[in-house]
Amino acid sequence: MTAYLCPRCKTNRSRFNKLEQKVTSVKMDPETGEVVSVMEEGAMDPFHMEYKGPEYRIQCATCGEIGDEETFVQFARSHPRG
Repeated sequence: MTAYLCPRCKTNRSRFNKLEQKVTSVKMDPETGEVVSVMEEGAMDPFHMEYKGPEYRIQCATCGEIGDEETFVQFARSHPRG
């Protein structure tokens, strides 16, 4: 585990929410928006790209800012407590 610092409020170093991103790939009817099918991982059709984003995102529990974990880590490294 490494230290976080919120890049928005620049004060919070201790209260965060770790948001798990659970991906469900779906094919939708373009007219109605109804889900036509749910696609299994590894069984996508040729025109459906699989999600390649982060598994987790971080939310500052002080101001509500949400971002990639690496953003909070890098901000903490570039602003050491001193």
